[in-house]
Amino acid sequence: MHLTFYGAAREVTGSMHLITTKTDRILLDCGMFQGHRKETVQKNNVLPFDPKIIRNIVLSHAHIDHSGRIPMLTNKNFQGQVICTRATADACKYLLLDSAHIQEFDANYLNYKILRSTLRELKTTRKGKNISTHTDKSIQKILKTDGKKLNINKINELMKKYHLEYVEPLYSTSAAEQSLGFFNGFPYKSPVTIGHDATCTFYDAGHILGSALSMIKIRENGRLYNICYTGDIGRFGSPIIQNPTLTFPEEDRAVDLLIMESTYGNRLHEPVQDQKKQLKDIMLATFERKGTVIIPSFAFGRTQEILYVIHELYDEGAVPHVPVYVDSPLSTQLTKVYGEHPEMYDKETHKTFLKHGKNPFMFDQLHFIRSVEESMELMREETPHIVIASAGMCEAGRVLHHLRNKIHNPKHTVLIVGYMAKNTLGRRILEQGREYEKSGRRGDPPMLKFLNKLYPLKAHVEIIGGFSAHADSSELMHFVTNSNLKIKKIAVVHGEEDQALTFAKHLEDKGFTAFVPRAGDMEYV
Repeated sequence: MHLTFYGAAREVTGSMHLITTKTDRILLDCGMFQGHRKETVQKNNVLPFDPKIIRNIVLSHAHIDHSGRIPMLTNKNFQGQVICTRATADACKYLLLDSAHIQEFDANYLNYKILRSTLRELKTTRKGKNISTHTDKSIQKILKTDGKKLNINKINELMKKYHLEYVEPLYSTSAAEQSLGFFNGFPYKSPVTIGHDATCTFYDAGHILGSALSMIKIRENGRLYNICYTGDIGRFGSPIIQNPTLTFPEEDRAVDLLIMESTYGNRLHEPVQDQKKQLKDIMLATFERKGTVIIPSFAFGRTQEILYVIHELYDEGAVPHVPVYVDSPLSTQLTKVYGEHPEMYDKETHKTFLKHGKNPFMFDQLHFIRSVEESMELMREETPHIVIASAGMCEAGRVLHHLRNKIHNPKHTVLIVGYMAKNTLGRRILEQGREYEKSGRRGDPPMLKFLNKLYPLKAHVEIIGGFSAHADSSELMHFVTNSNLKIKKIAVVHGEEDQALTFAKHLEDKGFTAFVPRAGDMEYV
């Protein structure tokens, strides 16, 4: 029996690992690569195996970097099941459809740009002069309806006419809808058959609602093997959901191979208990400037945690009760999923909210923005408020338009509350904003390019590490050293190379056998 590491090997996104036995191939996650567009398109479009050879998929949780390529498998002769927790199955109903919509939108927009460029070249005079504004507007009129929406039918027609290479989405909405029929959700601590003489038992990973540590037991050649896949490990003491599991039953304690994440393998977060005070101080400072707090946030997990803490601050009277807007239809749907699974909440959430008949994620000042028109109207709002908008890494979504309208004004604040992958706009805002703040905001502000324009980063950039849904280095080590697992060796994955290598060294210093695989590496168990 062996395991092949296909994704999230010396990088964070694209989680995918394959267990191969004499009779089965079990896939652990099927995630999407995220980051620089050109690089990720190349990675995401290639599956390193024929989907029909996969017996089943074990899905650790619903985040797209772990689930996002499942429709590619289910649309290409995959005959098994996607085995996960019930909350993960419920969340994927929304996350995968949203992912498909993004794939289709991006493909349509790229086709529009390719065609527009071609038409402009055809209209250029022989003398090499630029086309006139009138001609440019006439091209726009052909390719767009009402001057705004892409005329997809016309674009497709002209792409064929001029024999242009057509950009296809990674998968369609219909493919995502089809994939949902393959999901089968199960409760924690309930063994599930995943192959011949193979079972999986889920334990709470404490990362997001429904996230799981997957304990996989496989009998081969008369011997029982245990493989534990952490997926993403959450923080200890975070609000809403339970802490990562540390106590396992006797039959699951001996682990031949632990496949462990290392997103923050060499970094420490602020204490969880500090996040409320930090958020309070940032809100007060921004509202004193009559500004808006813009929070780019992942729709599932981070948004709900921020709402929870704001709700606490409002109930305590610690900050002005300004309006709070969730400008993301996906976040709205996923907040409902959180509301439908109170059985997964921790004791503190029951004590603070449920005991008093309150929904942790609903309060009087909260508004969910649904239509584009409402979102555009909100972008023009000048009175102090809070906007929580997707996407979390600022690569797409409505948050880009809020940034476009506010990032040039020093009275506003961009609040970073989660991990920003390399080559994303979120990472550039984080790094350049931090440097500008360290300089005392002297000199010219950094210039950021997005939505095809340059914008000066004059807004304040603040960071709250305590909101991270990933365990930091000390918490990862706490899981390994304070759980009752007996671990033979550890594969360190899901971390940028420097983080993974450093954490592997920390593990070795503690007496563990650890290694950091590269993409395509194989490990025998």
